[in-house]
Amino acid sequence: MGPEDFLAERAVAAALRAVREADADADVAQVDAAGLGPGALSELTSPSLFANARAVVVRGLESLPAETGDALVAYVKNPQPDVALLLVHRGGQKGRAIVDKLRKARVRTVECEAVKSSDLPSFVMREAHAAGGRISEEAARMLIEAVGSDLRALAGATSQLVQDAGGAPVTEEVVGRYFAGRAEVTSFAVADAAVSGRTSDALEQLRWALRTGVAPVLVTSALASGLRSLAKLAGAPRGLRDADLAREVGVPPWKVRILRGQLRGWSTEGLARAIRAVARADAEVKGAAEDAEYALERAVLEIGRARSNRTLS
Repeated sequence: MGPEDFLAERAVAAALRAVREADADADVAQVDAAGLGPGALSELTSPSLFANARAVVVRGLESLPAETGDALVAYVKNPQPDVALLLVHRGGQKGRAIVDKLRKARVRTVECEAVKSSDLPSFVMREAHAAGGRISEEAARMLIEAVGSDLRALAGATSQLVQDAGGAPVTEEVVGRYFAGRAEVTSFAVADAAVSGRTSDALEQLRWALRTGVAPVLVTSALASGLRSLAKLAGAPRGLRDADLAREVGVPPWKVRILRGQLRGWSTEGLARAIRAVARADAEVKGAAEDAEYALERAVLEIGRARSNRTLS
């Protein structure tokens, strides 16, 4: 039950695997609840004539016809021993009455709620553990930056990293090695180093990015995004909780701590100066200057000089 399709599909797949492990020849039927009448339900949940076991997947339980609800509840109170009935409900208030009745009937429930942005690192770490490996929290965050928040993509990438690590922990270095080819990751690596005051590292990352074909406009976009986040954090109301502060800035809650660290050493004037430098570089790499690489290096150096010794927090 819940709106996260990936988790729901995983739960269904796990149940079907268990059925087939018990009986490799088990019959599997998948139906839409909206068209499921009481008679059809009775037929589907009867033992199969051609197999020893049967699994029935009913999707869209929230759309189950009212007249079928009582028949379903009656069945789950006295189920057939060789029939596995899997019910998929997307959450919300629609069809909640049947869910409440099923809970009272002690139907096992697998919650498939959407994973909050702040919980994504924990999700990745759990995925690594389930795959037989380990990943550090910082490496998990780096992977999220690379892959995005789609759970299916994150689970697949985590599993692949654990497999390729060969039993060793998945570190930031490992994530960087496998995802360095992604332009977005490389660009944000430049930006993170620059706004954190690691100018030498930022220049090194920049040169590597340009050598590997990253478009200069992606670098200016990442620099601008990083500085805008710092400016929003600096101007946010005092006393906000991290979750509220994250909404104010427009970033996941776990990134607030990183931004706070980057904000140290910046003044309001310095941020404004750095933002102007990036805006100039953005215009230059889009055609206002002949040498885009020089324009980007100058922007990175100006960001470094724009940092002050006064902390904004």
